[in-house]
Formats: sequence, structure tokens, C-alpha cells
Amino acid sequence: MKILFYIFLMSFLTSCFLFQKQKIADNCIPIYDLMQDQEKSWNEGSIDDFMNKYWESDSLIFIGKSGINYGWKTTILNYKKSYKNKTEMGILKFKNIICNPINDSTHIVTGKWSLLRNDSLESIGGYYTLIWMKKNNFWKIIYDHTS
Repeated sequence: MKILFYIFLMSFLTSCFLFQKQKIADNCIPIYDLMQDQEKSWNEGSIDDFMNKYWESDSLIFIGKSGINYGWKTTILNYKKSYKNKTEMGILKFKNIICNPINDSTHIVTGKWSLLRNDSLESIGGYYTLIWMKKNNFWKIIYDHTS
């Protein structure tokens, strides 16, 4: 009888764990969709459309190889200075590794990015941590640490 109880308990706990894991994955789908939109915008050569997913605020934080930058305007200007044309932009690909919902309106996404470019330019890549937050019912990146 005791063994049946333990089997039932283990089955129940496993089901709870799998349900919770699926719930987390489902909560991240809208953000993953937005990141696919960003890939498409970038790959079409539109930094402006790519930046639509960022919080348009002086409080936006972007950390990259040149250090900490504050503000949406600074971030878009840096992108445009670093990637002057579609050839330099290459083909962007995100690979999300983990999405951690903090609550219903804040998620942290960590993953890997790559820019595949033609033979004349070196392909590059690295990792990112993004904090996505709902602002006026829209998901926006409020913090981007990209290496």
C-alpha cells in the first residue's frame, strides 16, 4: 500500500513540474515571436524597425563591448554607426537558451546571437541577456546586455 502511495506522489509531483515548465514556455511565446520580428527587421536592413521592440526612453540600458549606454536614442545611433549598411548588418539569428518569467509583466531572456556575413566581412556573435517588460500592454526590452 505504501508503494502505491509513493508511486502516486511521484506521478503527481512530476505532473506538477511538467505543467509548470509548460506554463513558463507558454508565457515566453509572445517574446520569442517579437524576437523573430526583430530578426526579420534586421535581416531586411531596418534598424528602425528592429529598435521598435526597445523601450523608447532615456532609461533604457544597453551594455555592449563599449560599455554601458543609456537611452533609446543613444542605442539606435550606436547601431546605425556600427552597421552602416545591409552588408555590414549581415543575417541575424537569435537562439534563445532560457526564458525566466519574473512575473506576468517582466521576463528575462538569455541566449546566443550570430551575424552571418559574406566573405569580405567576418561573421560575429555572442550572448545576450534581455529584460522584457510590459509597457502600456506591449512587451519592450528595457535592459540589454550583449557580449
